[in-house]
Order: sequence, then structure tokens, then C-alpha cells
Amino acid sequence: MIRTRTLIAMAVVLLLTSAGQAKAGNKMAPLSTPELKQTIGSGKKNTVVFFINPMGGPCKAQKQVLEQLQKDRGSKFNIAYVDALKEENQRAFYDYGVRSLPTVVLVDKQGRIARFFPPGIQSYETLATALDGIK
Repeated sequence: MIRTRTLIAMAVVLLLTSAGQAKAGNKMAPLSTPELKQTIGSGKKNTVVFFINPMGGPCKAQKQVLEQLQKDRGSKFNIAYVDALKEENQRAFYDYGVRSLPTVVLVDKQGRIARFFPPGIQSYETLATALDGIK
């Protein structure tokens, strides 16, 4: 019984990890909202696309991490917030395949998805390293 549960859990983790990786690479980032069009479309900086429920505890914690990162390195990237409570943002959730919050996606200056993080809170160090790795 425990062995079966362990195998199922490992399969779910593998599927979630591979799904996120499949979305990164040369795929262009969807510009589903006016904010995404403006922020990503400018092509001047890398962009952190943050899918958020502003009322959720984990999303509030992730927002604090992103705000600190932007305070420390703000000139190097933009943040585009995609709010789950705004009806006009629903298309972006579909286009990016976001089903759980918080979710963070890194988009390079050319508008390509550089990294799609699994849902959950990403640490300052993880995000900083990923931003440093984008050309």
C-alpha cells in the first residue's frame, strides 16, 4: 500500500516537473493581458510573470520575496502581476497553463519563456539565480 502511494506520488511530481519544463525554451510568452503586452512587449528587460491570488497567504509570501528582489535588483527586470481575482486575466491563466498558485514564470527580453517554476513559493536565492542565468 505504501509502495503504491510512493509510486503514484513520484509519478505526479515527475509529470508536474516535466510539464513546467515543456513550457520553457523557445516558446514565446503569451501576451494575454494589457499588462503582459506592455511589460513583456517592451523588450527592454527580462520579466517575472507572477500569477497571484492577492488574498492567499502563499501568494502574499511570494509577493514579499519578489518585492525584495526587485528592491535589490529592480533595474534588471520587470514584474507583471496576473491577478486571479480579475476576470480579464483568466485568459492568461489558460494560455500559460497555470492551475495552482502562486506560480512564477521568467520571460527573457526577446519575449520567450525562459523558466517556468512549479507552483509554490520560490526563494529569493532561487529567483535571483534564475534571473542571473537569463541572457
